[in-house]
Amino acid sequence: MWGFVSTAALELQLAREALMNPSVQTVELPNKVHLPYVEQGDPAGPTLIFLHPVGDSWRAFDGLLSELPDSIHAFAPTQRGHGDASRPESGYRSKDFAEDLLYFMDALGIEAAFIAGGSSGGLATQCFAIDHPDRVRGLIFLGAPLRLTDNPMTPKVLESVSELTDPVDPEFVRDFAGGIVREYVSPETFEEMVAESMKVPAFVWKATIAGLAEDDFTSELPNVSAPALVMWGDQDRGLPRSDQEHLVELLQDARLIVYRGGGHMLYWQLPDQVAADIASFIEEHGREHR
Repeated sequence: MWGFVSTAALELQLAREALMNPSVQTVELPNKVHLPYVEQGDPAGPTLIFLHPVGDSWRAFDGLLSELPDSIHAFAPTQRGHGDASRPESGYRSKDFAEDLLYFMDALGIEAAFIAGGSSGGLATQCFAIDHPDRVRGLIFLGAPLRLTDNPMTPKVLESVSELTDPVDPEFVRDFAGGIVREYVSPETFEEMVAESMKVPAFVWKATIAGLAEDDFTSELPNVSAPALVMWGDQDRGLPRSDQEHLVELLQDARLIVYRGGGHMLYWQLPDQVAADIASFIEEHGREHR
């Protein structure tokens, strides 16, 4: 009644706080690329790795990570060219990001994992599942495109980045992110996101978006047998439902969850619901590997 806590209970509480409040670490990959990442959750639990979209960093999943149960061993790396990661002069196609993911898993001793791609990070997720099926326990697509080669917005985005120079104009970043996340976060959080995106140099914006505009893995997706969860909001102004349904049809074992009223950035808008659905998916398919 006086608030006294036993030593064992205190240790348990501190351990739980450490799991749910990750600190940023950095790993050097065999290709000499350095990737910052956060890690949380029970190391004995199923492993989940998040891949962020172009222009973001691991912080894109900050809110979602806080909603995940600590039974899931979650990682969120910042990909090359972004945030505080290395910025090599080349290597910004989906296959390059997928190769970094393989090296990341090898470096941290991760045999296989659930891979979750947010928005354009879904293309690297597709690529990884195609190239390294034995390292995938399941796939999660968070408002991710089937492809961007024929998306009506792609020419406009390519044009908007074509004239970028360093330092990147903050208004470009605000316009790029504002239409999809501003309404879901506080002004302070939005400005923090802008500051993080400002770390991405102009050549990385150009190279990454050029790669996204060309990458198309649809012909190889029918070979992917890993279970997949496709998550999409019916108010997503950039990705039509037909693309999401086509993605489900192409994959051997996939299902679609539609969030009524949900926009493109589901993990910002509805982190509790998205986290719960991810946890259920992992619980369902993680049993097969226990």
